[in-house]
Amino acid sequence: MIVVEISFLKNYNGITLYPFLLVKSKALKNDPVFMNHERIHARQQLELLIVFFYLWYLMEYLILRVSKSHDLAYRSIRFEKEAYCMETEQQYLKKRKPYAFLHY
Repeated sequence: MIVVEISFLKNYNGITLYPFLLVKSKALKNDPVFMNHERIHARQQLELLIVFFYLWYLMEYLILRVSKSHDLAYRSIRFEKEAYCMETEQQYLKKRKPYAFLHY
């Protein structure tokens, strides 16, 4: 991933827009949990040929947002569930099965 510092990110520390990782501060590059979370998103994006990831992500968020707050809807997106659940497992991407997000 190509890491780019974008200081105007307000509510998020970073966002993966494959092949880029936009981060609020350069210090996040040294945070293994943060970086693993974003690498999981990069793998998800590749599996869905990037554009389908964003379409699915947006559709799922909008459906969830009808009945939940922004934060709860965001945390309920299957891509986020996988990334948050597995972000501390540094070897996760080596053993992760394709389309693992479907189980969340």
